[in-house]
Amino acid sequence: MAQKPNIPKGTRDFGPVEMAKRNYIFNTIREVYALYGFQQIETPAMETLQTLMGKYGEEGDKLLFKVLNSGDFLNKISDEELQERNSLHLAAKLCEKGLRYDLTVPFARYVVMHRDELQLPFKRYQIQPVWRADRPQKGRYREFYQCDADVVGSDSLLNEVELMQIVDTVFSRFGIRVQIKINNRKILSGIAEVIGAADKIVDITVAIDKLDKIGIDNVNQELREDGLTEEQIQKLQPIISLSGTNDEKLSTIAQVLKDSETGLKGVEELRFILDTLKSADLKNEIQLDLTLARGLNYYTGAIFEVKALDVQIGSITGGGRYDNLTGIFGMPGLSGVGISFGADRIYDVLNQLDLYPKDSVTTTQLLFINFGDKETAYSLPIINKVRARGIRAEIFPDAAKMKKQMSYANAKQIPYVALVGENEMNEGKITLKNMETGEQKLLTVNELIDALI
Repeated sequence: MAQKPNIPKGTRDFGPVEMAKRNYIFNTIREVYALYGFQQIETPAMETLQTLMGKYGEEGDKLLFKVLNSGDFLNKISDEELQERNSLHLAAKLCEKGLRYDLTVPFARYVVMHRDELQLPFKRYQIQPVWRADRPQKGRYREFYQCDADVVGSDSLLNEVELMQIVDTVFSRFGIRVQIKINNRKILSGIAEVIGAADKIVDITVAIDKLDKIGIDNVNQELREDGLTEEQIQKLQPIISLSGTNDEKLSTIAQVLKDSETGLKGVEELRFILDTLKSADLKNEIQLDLTLARGLNYYTGAIFEVKALDVQIGSITGGGRYDNLTGIFGMPGLSGVGISFGADRIYDVLNQLDLYPKDSVTTTQLLFINFGDKETAYSLPIINKVRARGIRAEIFPDAAKMKKQMSYANAKQIPYVALVGENEMNEGKITLKNMETGEQKLLTVNELIDALI
């Protein structure tokens, strides 16, 4: 008996209805990106490990899917090396490529390789899948799509302002109520500096980024394990539990960081972004959250994260500024800032809240029932005219029983059916049936088109 096929954990198949919904997501995001002057690019699914490794921190490196070298990949491995079973050493010799972990690092590589062709500032968007060897769970997949927008070659904080407007516009179009969280890595660096743990900035940000998931006690325990003293941990407590309005939080943190030049620079940047957005008429709340850290090492300025308010799910959008990212590829001094929409999580949110517009999941608008060869010959030129006017139409390929053809229309949620029999052919008309109401009308071709446009 043949083994039942399956797919890897953390991946999914998408049928026609699901793809219609996903395309609604992609098209909405694509349209908003275009409104703000972003241009689309694509990069390969695989990158060299030299490009990927060391860009996401130690935890991120562990989640990279590595690809075995082609051919006899064991020919350079000695028996002694195999017996040692050192997986990291073996992976370095067996694998030269990996599946991309995100779209930002490949984009930085793209910018460096194509620097002479680009007009700066360069505003690009990219909608492609990425892969992470993570533990699959609700809202977390090993293969998922990201929808990124980035600006490189500009230090202006107006870019951050525009990205927040893009986030607000996209989720307003979806009808999803969200909270946009914002912070600044310079503030986090300043906090580490004033508590006397500047060398622990990565450990601190990785730990407090987990506050929502594991709670304050477990965060504090992780900080202890990272080598922070009890005094340093105590100094962190009031900082990461600040409350009040954005302006009040900024005023308080500015006092705490009065002796940190880096920290005050972060406060100044955030104040500009938040003050400018006050006149942008955002539909969703933007909140300063000092516990927002985003564990990726390459962020250097403002950082963003978006939470859905009506569904329990992780972050559905994130991003930030990464001033020095292209420097690791030999192109220092090029500033960048970007956001990434998590299309798969947005898909789940829209499903749970049933927010898809009806026409977004409708494929065929009009089905011509097949009564036989003569009726088909009469219908085909009409179908061509209908399609030429942008109406999605098809004819059932076989002269099957009416019940079967109607069941096909219902299964595909086709809203209208065209009936062509001897009477219609004699009069040069078509009977149009509304599948929802059952109403039928005898129409000319032009009247049929007008009824459906």
